This record gives sequence, structure tokens and C-alpha cells, in this order.
Amino acid sequence: MPNIYDSAYDLEKAIRESEEFKNLKTAYDAVMNDPSAKQMFDNFRDTQMALQEKQMQGQEITEEEVTKARQVVELVQQHGDISKLMEEEQRLNVVINDVSRIITKPLEELYGTQEEQNSQATE
Repeated sequence: MPNIYDSAYDLEKAIRESEEFKNLKTAYDAVMNDPSAKQMFDNFRDTQMALQEKQMQGQEITEEEVTKARQVVELVQQHGDISKLMEEEQRLNVVINDVSRIITKPLEELYGTQEEQNSQATE
């Protein structure tokens, strides 16, 4: 019986060796090696994090902050290298979400079945 952690490390290795990760790393390096792109990207990330933090703390996000965030997003989307980085990030996220769905399937089946049994019992 394979050790679950060994399987997880195999999965990590597979992600590192995947085309999606390699493309993301290339795009990331391109942005990080261009000082103006890096500054723009860092600004974008900081803005994102600040808004997420406010949301998590239940604070209201002002109209001004929304406008500023939109402007930052538009700016980075116009930058070729950053736009490419965001595209590659999205591609890898799709893979990771798919993998997550696959590995949580046993729980879904277990609890899904349980919920179906409960709803049938109450009918």
C-alpha cells in the first residue's frame, strides 16, 4: 500500500515538471527581471492582498478602493509580460483545482452519499 505522503510528493514533483508550471516560471522570471514590470506587479499584488484582508475582516471596501483596484488591474493587463504571467497562473490554477477535485472525491462520495441517505430518510 503506497504511503499517502509519498503520493503527495510525487504529485508535487509532477506539478513542478508540468508544462503549465514551467510556462508559469518562465513568465514569472520575465516579470521579475524587468524592474518596472516587477514594481507594477508588486503594486497589483499589494492592492489585491489589501482588499482581500479587508474582506476577510468584514470591513467595507470603499468605492474609491474599487476604482483604484480596477485601474491597477487594467494597467497590469496592458503590460504584455504581466498579462502573460496572469494567463499562465490561471492555467496552473485550473490544473490544481482539477487535482483538488480528484483527491477530495472520496470525501465527496462519502458525505454526498450520507446527505442523500438523510434526505431520503426524511421524505
